Amino acid sequence: MVADHFVNDEAQEFLRKIGIEIGILGQLSHPLDLPFFAPRIGGGQVGRRLILADRLRDLEPLGEHEHECGIDIVDAFAIPGEPVVLCHRPFHAVPQRDRQAAYHHLHLRAGTPLAKALDDMTATIHQLGAARTPSLQPMLNLVAPEMNRVNAVILDRMQSEIPLIPELAGHLIAGGGKRMRPMLTLACARVLDYPGDRHHKLAAAVEFIHTATLLHDDVVDGSDMRRGKTAANLIFGNPAAVLVGDFLFSRSFELMVEDGSLKVLKILSHASAVIAEGEVNQLTAQRQISTSQEKYLDIIGSKTAALFAAACRIAAVVAERPEADELALDAYGRNLGIAFQLVDDAIDYVSDGETMGKDAGDDFRDGKVTLPVILAHSRGDAEEKKFWHNAMLGHRVSADDLAYAIGLLRKYNAIEDTLERARHYGQRAIDALAPFPASAAKDALVEAVEFAIARAY
Repeated sequence: MVADHFVNDEAQEFLRKIGIEIGILGQLSHPLDLPFFAPRIGGGQVGRRLILADRLRDLEPLGEHEHECGIDIVDAFAIPGEPVVLCHRPFHAVPQRDRQAAYHHLHLRAGTPLAKALDDMTATIHQLGAARTPSLQPMLNLVAPEMNRVNAVILDRMQSEIPLIPELAGHLIAGGGKRMRPMLTLACARVLDYPGDRHHKLAAAVEFIHTATLLHDDVVDGSDMRRGKTAANLIFGNPAAVLVGDFLFSRSFELMVEDGSLKVLKILSHASAVIAEGEVNQLTAQRQISTSQEKYLDIIGSKTAALFAAACRIAAVVAERPEADELALDAYGRNLGIAFQLVDDAIDYVSDGETMGKDAGDDFRDGKVTLPVILAHSRGDAEEKKFWHNAMLGHRVSADDLAYAIGLLRKYNAIEDTLERARHYGQRAIDALAPFPASAAKDALVEAVEFAIARAY
């Protein structure tokens, strides 16, 4: 067995007491194995004949449930080529060939309670990238009545005696968009069985923060389109777009204060500050072909993932759940946000304006050094590196240059490798939901991750 988040002597000794030995291919693990295992654990890696026990977060909860044998397992070799993550289903419901493989690779001491109870263990395989087309519709159906209340708050609080404010705000807010972030707040509250309504205003606050950042982004980037429509700044002017963005930020803070929770205020205000830092960090990296992968991930972790994480985490705060649940939902949202942005950055080069709701190739023309560019540049020859340098400086941005850039991205598998990285973060998001029991809300959150990845296909 390979245990998630720890491979050390203390854990190994504890597990031996209940009949589990941790190892690979019959060899017991060693603390030095951790760097080898860490990139693969919980990431849906297959083909190494490992049993992944990726719900053993630490010793204390395992000790509390050792007599229940409530350990999730899956044979990572049972479904070749298919990424997996766990939920709950009776182990006897798993196909027999998969159970045989699991028995074969588990190192169990004969006669232990765990060995005797193996048929009572639970393991469900969730395949990231299943054949059906994932959608946000299950989440929308789940939270539709609550989303109507959130939309009512949004429409009420975007009003002002200054006519330009609701007119400009309405152009963007009423102009489409998935409302994914406020829906995440509502769905996470459902996962926690929260019966109240505090999260309605907070979900509206989340959407106001997001809308304000879009208005500001379009001014900074000089965008022509947003959500398939002419960008607000082109219709109303840059000053108006910036000021109405400020108005929406202010409205979001009014809603936070009305909630009365300092913890909620701290989470959302911190996320707002981090988003601004991320945008400034991106501005400093613009046209800098030397931008590292680490800096790029810092940027998208701030400008995109921070709000996803906060939107999910506040649900646990209003539901008055323990910090462990807060952190689990934070991790879900953060990893989903990173995956979401990675896909956005990939499809900027391979999709079209109608699909994306913005002009294809915007990142290329704006000199944004995203992961596809970083990968293609690092793998290219001297002439190709020179092209990327000039393109990011704005000297090679014609339609022919964009076509050549796309050719280089395909030549060096930069798009597919970016999407593979997105799938990795998506799998981490799903893994973060492990502490929560099976439910329609949890399934909807899983499908939201699948949807975020599937947008690229």
